[in-house]
Amino acid sequence: MLAVRGSRPFSLAQKLHDLDSYLPQGRTICEIRLLAVEKRFRGGQVLRGLLALLWQLSVEKGYDLGIISGTTRQLRLYRHLGFVPFGPLVGSGAAQFQPMYVKMEAFEVAAREFLRTSFARSSSPGAVNLLPGPVTVRAEVRRAFEQAPESHRSNDFKKDFQTVKQMLCDLVHVRNVEVFMGSGTLANDVIAGQLSRLGRPGLVLSNGEFGSRLVDHARRFRLEFETMEFAEDGPLDLAAIEKKLASGADWLWCVHCETSSGVLNDIAALQVLCARTRTKLCLDCVSTIGNVPVHLSGVYLASGSSGKGLRAYPGLAMVFYQHKAVPAPEWLPRCLDLGYYAQEAGIPFTFSSNLLNALHFAIRQTDLERRFQQIIELSAELRRRLAAADFVLVGTGALVSPAVVTIALPPELNSSLVGEAMQRAGYLLSYNSGYLLRKNRIQICLMGEVPSERILPFAKTLKDICSRISPVSMHGELIESSR
Repeated sequence: MLAVRGSRPFSLAQKLHDLDSYLPQGRTICEIRLLAVEKRFRGGQVLRGLLALLWQLSVEKGYDLGIISGTTRQLRLYRHLGFVPFGPLVGSGAAQFQPMYVKMEAFEVAAREFLRTSFARSSSPGAVNLLPGPVTVRAEVRRAFEQAPESHRSNDFKKDFQTVKQMLCDLVHVRNVEVFMGSGTLANDVIAGQLSRLGRPGLVLSNGEFGSRLVDHARRFRLEFETMEFAEDGPLDLAAIEKKLASGADWLWCVHCETSSGVLNDIAALQVLCARTRTKLCLDCVSTIGNVPVHLSGVYLASGSSGKGLRAYPGLAMVFYQHKAVPAPEWLPRCLDLGYYAQEAGIPFTFSSNLLNALHFAIRQTDLERRFQQIIELSAELRRRLAAADFVLVGTGALVSPAVVTIALPPELNSSLVGEAMQRAGYLLSYNSGYLLRKNRIQICLMGEVPSERILPFAKTLKDICSRISPVSMHGELIESSR
């Protein structure tokens, strides 16, 4: 057990005159009392856990200095934990105590590690995974993944592989797909490699973090292109894009869902526009395939991934295309050569049968029309409740993906602290990405297996946690809330 008191008078002040004169100035103090661990559990995880919870409570309440009356029998232990003795001994007879203080940041590193590992061990299985990836997968998909590995050269594997490829093509209404071992980033590198072979100027659109990443892909492949940047969290300006395309761009590349905000770009309008100007349209559909209807008819190249809306394990990247892909051995690395994959029936190198089995089962068992409707309904209700709780939702002036809900927190709340507190409350949110931290945002993603009965109380839980977390000062230190 461990007791923590933040209200004065402290018991130590009754034993030691002018207590504050012994303590570091400018600190918010709490008193730690009644620390006790049964003898048979000493030296294990119990003390570490108590101190981790002490640190966690201190962050939430704004305490940054703890004081104790430490028994003289355990001074060595207290010093080891970071406590600093001050003043004379208090107490009488055999019950002698040493006043001590500890700066709470002394516990931070060990506490974070303890809470992270203990949460992973015990809480994650029951937590609601609202991350954009990795998403929660069904037990049946996990069992499919756990089958014994199979040679990628076996006839059974080749048959299953072609079946999965056809299922993927049918899913997005496209003629061809090649599947790579890697992430969606790899798929976009493959697209950049194909564009480099055209030798023609193009246009990259950006209205957020992931549009900017496409710009980076294009630069790294030394493509000839212009960039059109639009307001973050807002829609694309189709009239301005059409005017730019009229000046001679051969290809256009953009994201379908700008995942940093949830804004859904109007690819149907882009398909019409590119058909009219005879421009090759390329899309990053990593965050949309499996979450919203995706029709890639008329799209030159598009990227996808296994670990988001398809609700399988991450690790497989897809490039969809309509034309005949030709190998480019003098131009591209083997692992990025779309035509080489096509020439080798999609399996030029070692391929994980485990990842393929999981993806196969995830796609085969999904009623997409029903799933799309469930995401729309759940997202609408969640947004309604968040708005009613006075949270600011990003992208309200544009079309947004129902699978991505982004909240802009006020400056007095720290998104990292809110995200950590929500994790302890049983919700795994996206908040640690650099683009979210910079803008003080948190995200709820409805891409995996998400039970609606666990989501609907989310807004109330978030409201309660935000009301308890102390505001942040200009120096980034926690201070006591006046509420």
